[in-house]
Amino acid sequence: MTQTALIVIDVQNDFCPGGALAVAGGDQIVPGINAAMDAVGAVILTQDWHPADHSSFASQHPGKAPMEMTQMPYGPQVLWPDHCVQGTRGAEFHPALQANRADMIIRKGYNRNIDSYSAFFENDHKTPTGLEGYLRTRGISRLVMVGLATDFCVNFSALDAVKLGFDVTVRRDLCRGIDLEGSLDAALEGMRQAGVALA
Repeated sequence: MTQTALIVIDVQNDFCPGGALAVAGGDQIVPGINAAMDAVGAVILTQDWHPADHSSFASQHPGKAPMEMTQMPYGPQVLWPDHCVQGTRGAEFHPALQANRADMIIRKGYNRNIDSYSAFFENDHKTPTGLEGYLRTRGISRLVMVGLATDFCVNFSALDAVKLGFDVTVRRDLCRGIDLEGSLDAALEGMRQAGVALA
């Protein structure tokens, strides 16, 4: 399995119960993710890492509420509650996640002016995170994706990985979704059509 990497997406305190943008059951997947690390050649963790005044935060848009939509120069954007602010407890990995087993940690969303769902690109779909180059130089061609949330960061990461030519499996049992107005079903169908294996 040396050509397979486990991509663990945003298993952070703010996305788990009690966090600022909690995904229901987000903490329940942690033991399974830790176990899955044994079966792969590399483990990569992604970490949402926002400045306190990030443009995707509803608090930066007077009169707007969390979960409302707005238009950004790069397209439509959900306005989120403030979450995963750099250096805060909310941005830290869930304490039960075996983060010390990571070969690499990719931080995303640190540019104030653009959100970053995908592990590969910011939301302009052009600005790379560097993950693709790392995987290529390691000779990795197969990716198993797990984490939070199925319908946003996992979905965007899986779709980008397929476009880049990787063989991608999403472990649904090791993901949890937000499901914003049907976003979970739409994401699953989009991944299926793109050629992502849903296990």
